[in-house]
Amino acid sequence: MRRWRKLLLAGGFALLAACQPAAAQRAAIPSEAWSAYKAKFLDANGRIIDNGNGGISHSEGQGYGLLLAYLANNPADFEQIWYFTRTELLLRNDGLAVWKWDPAVTPHVTDTNNASDGDLLIAYALALAGSAWNKSDYVESAAAIAQALLSHAVISSGGRTILLPGVDGFNAPERKDGPVINPSYWIYEALPVMELLAPSKAWQKLSQDGLSLLHSMQFGPRKLPADWVSLNRQPRPADGFDAEFGYNAIRIPLYLARAGVSDKALLLRFRTGMTADGNTPATIDLTTGKPKHELPDPGYQIVNDVVACVTDGTKLPASSRQFAPLFYYPSTLQLLGLAFVGEKHPECL
Repeated sequence: MRRWRKLLLAGGFALLAACQPAAAQRAAIPSEAWSAYKAKFLDANGRIIDNGNGGISHSEGQGYGLLLAYLANNPADFEQIWYFTRTELLLRNDGLAVWKWDPAVTPHVTDTNNASDGDLLIAYALALAGSAWNKSDYVESAAAIAQALLSHAVISSGGRTILLPGVDGFNAPERKDGPVINPSYWIYEALPVMELLAPSKAWQKLSQDGLSLLHSMQFGPRKLPADWVSLNRQPRPADGFDAEFGYNAIRIPLYLARAGVSDKALLLRFRTGMTADGNTPATIDLTTGKPKHELPDPGYQIVNDVVACVTDGTKLPASSRQFAPLFYYPSTLQLLGLAFVGEKHPECL
């Protein structure tokens, strides 16, 4: 950890700053949009409330909250969210966060397993904020989480480097069809920063193998990945989960776009496959190819709109540009989409 403090004091964050999606001291999320988001989902204790999931909080939500507070250039809100995260979720002995916190039960932590995407988001946001705001303690915490992920959740299996969704319960022999992955847990924009925090060639291999898996996971008539995928022998929808392109997978094209992945064929396969009619995204039954639930919320719609922007230069419709938060998850995706387009593709606004 000392080396990171020395790098910070010496102004050695130029490389890390180059990985940031937004200029260090300029808000990528307008203050009014962030104010609306936090009024709806951020409580006084610093927890992000998933109001579509029984009002619980989780490491994913805390990580998203930290990233959005950074993109809104709001250090005070960032610190508030980080305080809850480090005191209520960073309880595991391995340096990763417990994934679930429920206000309705005591003790509030009802599942001590981690969720690796939440850990990635937390570490990524801490690194970006620490670099932008000269906060060495943030970067030190980010480095500790990145190293813990590398030690416990990034593994080699079948010649691939993969990210276990959680340390426990997803690999053989705990699962007969293990290892099981969640393709939406690959947050591609964060992986180069993880490599800076915890240097290892495994991060680049993780990114490459994640993209390779996305190319190979073409299940059912619509040729889409499942939320949960077994890599035992060859990729297939995992046992015990619905064979669906669901609420998890819907964010994959947004993650690809934010990371600068310019594979037009891959992006368009997602956009075509996940569209129910016209331009409305949906969850998809992979066996039949039929839509299960149409998702008209602008937070889901913006995923298709971002793909259209980066592949064809299509402007975002007014419905996606207007932010009126209703539920935590789509509202989060909408702000991430708007921040990305505003920073990287202002011609689409």
